[in-house]
Amino acid sequence: MLPSIRNTSLCLLVLAVSVPLCAQAADTHTKVQLYAAASMTDAMDAAIQSYEADHDVDIVPVYASSSTLARQIASGAPADVYISANEQWMDWLAEQKVPISQRVDLLRNRLVLIAPTTSDIDGFTPGDGTTIVSRLGDDQRLSVGETSHVPAGIYARQALQSIGEWDALQSRLASGDNVRAAMALVERNETPLGIVYQTDAEASERVKQIGVFPDDSHDPITYPLAVVNPTPSDATEAFRRWLTGDDALAIFARYGFTPVESD
Repeated sequence: MLPSIRNTSLCLLVLAVSVPLCAQAADTHTKVQLYAAASMTDAMDAAIQSYEADHDVDIVPVYASSSTLARQIASGAPADVYISANEQWMDWLAEQKVPISQRVDLLRNRLVLIAPTTSDIDGFTPGDGTTIVSRLGDDQRLSVGETSHVPAGIYARQALQSIGEWDALQSRLASGDNVRAAMALVERNETPLGIVYQTDAEASERVKQIGVFPDDSHDPITYPLAVVNPTPSDATEAFRRWLTGDDALAIFARYGFTPVESD
């Protein structure tokens, strides 16, 4: 009986040791945590799918407002790469002493006025005679990203101030916590008009573009990219290089983004 007990004990010991080792091996599978502006969701999902097809790595994206992501990173969220929809929040991270490396301006976008596809509002260029407020009913609101911190909302506020409509519309805004939330209000016909990025408008079948805001009515819509992990893995470095290369830029272009290098 004694040898049998010893053998059983040895097997249990081996099993007890091997299970944690197997779990540890599974946990070490290469991952890259990507924090990216919500407006990049469709384009980045396509880019990730393309990259993972040729690389043994899991790209784990987190999409939200650039401000939300920046605050999470500053609070210790395990991000490797961050892409903001404006320069401000990337600068803010640096001010918070978050390690920023390999920063580059990656993409540009445009700001547009949208309506539900069923809307009978005719197209017009904001600031060129026809006013946005004149296209709203008495109790209707204009959907935008939150104008105090969401990049799309910040650009919208700048544009409305530039074309002289901020005072009339400031109290009539329906604010979303990111640009996709703002667009959702228009998609659901809860607001008759909204201000989003051109790429968002092109990604939705439930909204139509009414007009494009003049580029000089707001700051350039720039998407900076940076590594935010102080000790980036080889996989992080490789993915960051790929994002700035021709293959990734071609995917982003298909979704309406303009590479900064083509400016």
